[in-house]
Amino acid sequence: MEEMITSLSPADTEAAGEALARELLAAGTRRACIALRGEMGVGKTAFVRGFSRALGISGVRSPTYTVVNEYRGDPVPVFHFDLYRIADEDELYAIGFDDYLARDGYILCEWSENGGDMLPAERIVVDIARTLSNENERIITRSNA
Repeated sequence: MEEMITSLSPADTEAAGEALARELLAAGTRRACIALRGEMGVGKTAFVRGFSRALGISGVRSPTYTVVNEYRGDPVPVFHFDLYRIADEDELYAIGFDDYLARDGYILCEWSENGGDMLPAERIVVDIARTLSNENERIITRSNA
């Protein structure tokens, strides 16, 4: 199933992230991998910020230089990865990505395409793309892999 949402602002993108988190919570899902895709500056971190807000988390920032930020959420944690600087699956393995997959929590991966086969086959894919009609408009497409 594929769902498309139009976002006209960072607040709309955050709201889309928050909605996904609420859906997962309502379904009783305690473990999920969300693969975020989109060019630089398109709103991936805004999506994570909204997602995390649904779990009572504030202060979300991009983990570009740390690769992963862990946040204590209620009822489950959020593991926010930025794979932009990851060159290959060996690097991802070396930072313990597989350990995160074994834990309860929501893994949100910016630049997920750099994760290769390390990402679980069962995941939610969120593509965020700019539109040509408005510099602030985004199309957010969500699907299950």
